[in-house]
Amino acid sequence: MSRLRIRHVTWPRRALILADTPRPDCWACGGEGGHNRDYGHPETGEYEGTDWEPCPCWDEQRRWVLLPLPCLPRLRRRTIPDPWGPGGYSDEPPF
Repeated sequence: MSRLRIRHVTWPRRALILADTPRPDCWACGGEGGHNRDYGHPETGEYEGTDWEPCPCWDEQRRWVLLPLPCLPRLRRRTIPDPWGPGGYSDEPPF
């Protein structure tokens, strides 16, 4: 059974990739790919953050680029003032 999926990524470059996914019947992670682990300050015990611990059934770095996608230029908005706006003036009569 294959666990590879096609995904769209934008970093470091836009592309379609073939990526590994977690094993759905993994006893350790239940198919989620890992666990969140909360941690606290060693002296006070107050919450300080969460770490992600990946499961050995999945390798996040296992991926292959199938199709690099072009970087399309951003379209610039034209800055034409609204003739009927508060700062505009039009010499055309309204119909």
